[in-house]
Amino acid sequence: MHPLDIDQLRSLVAIAETGSFTQAAERVHKTQSAVSMQMKRLEERIGREIFARAGRGVRLTDDGERLLDYARRIVWLQTECLARFAEGDLAGRVRLGLPDDYAERYLPEILARFARAHPRAEVTVVCEPTDMLVARIGSGDLDLAIITEARHRGSIETIRTEALLWVGSGRHRTHAQTPLPLALGRPACVWRAAALAALERVGRPNRILFVSWSSTAVGAAVLAGLAVSVLPESALRPGMRILSPADGFPALPTCRIGLMRPRIPEPMPLADALAAQIRECLDNLGIAAE
Repeated sequence: MHPLDIDQLRSLVAIAETGSFTQAAERVHKTQSAVSMQMKRLEERIGREIFARAGRGVRLTDDGERLLDYARRIVWLQTECLARFAEGDLAGRVRLGLPDDYAERYLPEILARFARAHPRAEVTVVCEPTDMLVARIGSGDLDLAIITEARHRGSIETIRTEALLWVGSGRHRTHAQTPLPLALGRPACVWRAAALAALERVGRPNRILFVSWSSTAVGAAVLAGLAVSVLPESALRPGMRILSPADGFPALPTCRIGLMRPRIPEPMPLADALAAQIRECLDNLGIAAE
């Protein structure tokens, strides 16, 4: 058995994330023909077809999807390994953005681990809604962003998937009120859109009582018994009650959390090291107790 070529696997990940051989070639600093040859050799190596043509684009076959899962893990492990052995050598500043929905739950572990591994590195953190973070990535104001992955496209890697849940106060019966009072994000928020669409499907009267891009403010309204909201599993706080179909609340779509980076040609070792740490932390993250 010959070993898999990690450069080929890295190109496979780039194709899957960009949806294009051309854009993938730019990301991995190769020509399109070189990337195409890599994929041909990879298919020969595993003895299966990886891609199926879909109009002008490409899509992965079932075997390609399975290989992609392994490819991501192998590439991530290599990145993490190199970062760990470079401990103490990396210095400088890296800029990380994430919504405050995730900051409270994710940041303590991420920053603690990263500071231990790279004591000479400085991390600048920006907490803003996903749409604003995507714009900052596009303008080069951030090196990494943890975002809610939805309609956004481009250099986004899904790093965690969680259930999106209806939540109310454990000490109040706000969820039984008609019309249902809601605390939600701004109109651009994908969770808000999912919540309103679900209520419309079941014909549940509702009114939006509180609007904020701050999960702290939304959570305060929920805990005070003033409104019901939607949150991913890891954002649950003590005192919140999960509202199920038995309570009259329809199921919601899953919440995909993504890691987004700018498309730039030069290597960014410090950002790579932080990205590896984020993946590890979110992989090992438990769910907050109700």
